[in-house]
Amino acid sequence: MSDDTARRPNLWQYIGYCYGRRLPDSMRDWVRNDLAGKGATRRMMVRVAIPAILVLAPFWFIPASFYVHAEMTLPIFIPFVFFSHALNKVWRRHMLAKHGLDPDLVDELKRKRDAHIHRAYIEKYGPRPETAESRGHDI
Repeated sequence: MSDDTARRPNLWQYIGYCYGRRLPDSMRDWVRNDLAGKGATRRMMVRVAIPAILVLAPFWFIPASFYVHAEMTLPIFIPFVFFSHALNKVWRRHMLAKHGLDPDLVDELKRKRDAHIHRAYIEKYGPRPETAESRGHDI
């Protein structure tokens, strides 16, 4: 077994992982890239959409017009997609924590992309306070 195969899940591990199972610690780098790397949001939404499509697909085999099929399936599928997008970061944070990784990695690419904005702010206004106490707010 090569070193690369030891770090990538096999088919059954991958299917279990897609729906909440924990992978071995040897695959942490792969999990980190999968949940916090480029395209993570898209991958997660596809994984969430697959079960919905499988459940709704049989309705398209009922003899009816396109409009009836759309009226049977789209009112279920569209909110499913909206909720999967809304809860995407929540699920990815949960899975990162479940694998012993920092949940804040979810925002790592955004922080890198926006780093120049934060640097410009600090140059203009100074560093931001770290805690609520330093801002004079009660906790």
